[in-house]
Amino acid sequence: MAKKRTAAFLGPNYGISVTPEGYAYAYNQIGSANLQGTPASTLDFTTGDYTFVGHWTVCGAVKYDAISGSGSVDQFYLSLNGNVVMSLRTDTDEEDSPGALTVPIIIPPLTRVEVKAACGVNDNDWLVSNTLIGRVYV
Repeated sequence: MAKKRTAAFLGPNYGISVTPEGYAYAYNQIGSANLQGTPASTLDFTTGDYTFVGHWTVCGAVKYDAISGSGSVDQFYLSLNGNVVMSLRTDTDEEDSPGALTVPIIIPPLTRVEVKAACGVNDNDWLVSNTLIGRVYV
């Protein structure tokens, strides 16, 4: 008998989803006008009774409704239990700078995870995104 699938993608949100097979993912995308001044939350959740092993990917600002010859400098901050443990910077304006970065990450059980972002362009047609993708181990 085939195993019943119970997890479905519900769209971008601030939390993490775990499938019955032990895969975990969190996706979010936000307009850059929401990321001015003080960095704003893009992901915010507490892990369950498992260890998350995977990758954190951040993508700098891209224009949603058209191709653009310019871009933005964006900064992302990953906090575990209120402590910033990793900061990443992207640059979608300069051709020789990374517009996206992926780094490995291990998150312990019962840990509050928060990602904040700040963006150099103030226009909700410009979107930044970040994801956590990996496996969970009990």
